[in-house]
Amino acid sequence: QVQLVESGGGLVQAGGSLRLSCAASGRTFSSYAMGWFRQPPGKEREFVAAVNWRGSNSYYADSMKGRFTISRDNAKNTVYLQMNSLKAEDTAVYYCAAKQAYGNWNVWALYDYWGQGTQVTVSS
Repeated sequence: QVQLVESGGGLVQAGGSLRLSCAASGRTFSSYAMGWFRQPPGKEREFVAAVNWRGSNSYYADSMKGRFTISRDNAKNTVYLQMNSLKAEDTAVYYCAAKQAYGNWNVWALYDYWGQGTQVTVSS
């Protein structure tokens, strides 16, 4: 069992930055790949980024490449999402998720555990 708690969301102006954190419980954090998804208002959940167990490989949705960076610190049981050059369309609830299976990083249904989400609002 893994429990995930996101933090770091808030209100930011377009062009600004935020760093989201996701703290995981349990001693097996390093055995899970981690992902970030988001759900804009009135839209479906969409993939943002994922990182493998060791943090050596990361994967991004095309619209986030170059602006967002995912990273993890297994010693702190935490995964991060650094978001730069934020746009109004980045407004969403952001969720972190954990999975043990390899691959299919952008398929939210294949993740085993989810956090409660944190709101990010970008004002234009």
